[in-house]
Amino acid sequence: MNSSTFESVKDVIADTLGIADRARIAEASTPLFGNIPELDSFAVLSLASALESRFGFQIDDDDFTGEIFETVGSLAAFVDRHRTH
Repeated sequence: MNSSTFESVKDVIADTLGIADRARIAEASTPLFGNIPELDSFAVLSLASALESRFGFQIDDDDFTGEIFETVGSLAAFVDRHRTH
C-alpha cells in the first residue's frame, strides 16, 4: 500500500466522520468497525462516496465487504488497488 494513499484515506475518514483527532493517529492495523462508534452503516455509505470522489473510482456493491472496512490499512489497500486500475 502506498503511504500517500494511506495518509489520504485517513484524511477522508477524519473529514467524513468528524474524528480528526483519532483518525490522524491511526495505524494500518487500527480497526474500523467496533473501534470507531461513528462508523455505522450510514457512515460507511458516506465514507464510500467520499473515497469515490477523492480518488476518482466507483465502488461496486460487491465490494462492500467486512474485509475491506476491517482496518484502516485494508481500506487504504483497497483504494490503492482501485485507483491505479
